[in-house]
Amino acid sequence: MIRVIECRHISGYTVWFRFNDGVEGELNLERELEGEVFEPLRDPEVFRSFNLHPELHTIVWPNGADFAPEFLHSCVQAAAA
Repeated sequence: MIRVIECRHISGYTVWFRFNDGVEGELNLERELEGEVFEPLRDPEVFRSFNLHPELHTIVWPNGADFAPEFLHSCVQAAAA
């Protein structure tokens, strides 16, 4: 099971992730911020308010928005290729 074990805001909509399998890298999430739950995250202040959820093992925002850790993992791997 893929888990985010560490993450931090880099700049803009870019977040650095480290996963439990050793994969790590930066990911710009701006293109993914579509739809009702993600629209508020287009505000840079709101975007930066994410936390690493201790049970879901992914990033979550105060409004309940999140991304599946498997999705983030595959995007980080694709960006590194």
